[in-house]
Amino acid sequence: MNTVELPAFAKINLTLSVTGRRPDGYHEIVSVMQAVDLHDDVTVSLRADGEIRLQVPDGKFVPEDSRNTAYKAAAAFLKYAGRTDGADIVIQKRIPVRAGLGGGSADAAAVLVGLNQLLETGYTAERLCEIGAAVGTDVPFCILGGAAVATGIGADLRPLPSLPDCSIVVAQPFGNGVSTGEAYARIDAAQSLPPIDQFGMRAAIEKGDLPAVGRRLGNDFEAAFRLPEAAELRQIMDEFRPLGSQMTGSGSAVFAIFSESTTAAACAEKLRQTASEVFVCKPIPPR
Repeated sequence: MNTVELPAFAKINLTLSVTGRRPDGYHEIVSVMQAVDLHDDVTVSLRADGEIRLQVPDGKFVPEDSRNTAYKAAAAFLKYAGRTDGADIVIQKRIPVRAGLGGGSADAAAVLVGLNQLLETGYTAERLCEIGAAVGTDVPFCILGGAAVATGIGADLRPLPSLPDCSIVVAQPFGNGVSTGEAYARIDAAQSLPPIDQFGMRAAIEKGDLPAVGRRLGNDFEAAFRLPEAAELRQIMDEFRPLGSQMTGSGSAVFAIFSESTTAAACAEKLRQTASEVFVCKPIPPR
């Protein structure tokens, strides 16, 4: 086997609390995350010359060099495995960039899984997560998928049951998205933020209680940033009475959870008049 093609699944943050800042500058978080079936396609092939080459044909604002998380993942894997091989990586983007959907981390996770298959190194998911954590804090979650509570800087994971069957409408405002650095600066400057019921969210997920999940959504970044473009899209979503809606990650994408697929489709249709990109997704279980 010389080539593998893998889906790189996006994630949404059902809750996201920033609990502090460490001496090394990283922020501590508590977040309940869920993988969804919106995905990039990542193709990985081996090279004999030791080089890593990356192509992102449709990726606006996506670097194709060592700044890219997928490139870093390949370099980290090959170094960890002590291999002199190189890699060709092609990423067909669907997940919007700078949206809070974890697209870059998902691509990196797919590269790690792909190289593990191609080189027959036999690393466990836990070992891949260890390599991935050094590349990006969301990479371990993207390797495992499903749903989980993330703590620490985001790489410490406790699995949860995936959400019951539902439709999740994701919409990205027009613009260049949100810089993670700027988002954390807003958090640091915030005087106070509304409390988020992390324990209630976990209990709701463990019970499979979708209405309770919708009532307990919460995101410190949305409260601190107050993006008007995101608020406008959420206002449209709320016209269709979802179980809940909010921004994901540090933004700027927003999502709404619906129990009925027909209502979700109607919501998505109206959002397409205002949003840059709109998707109707499903939650997915662990890989």
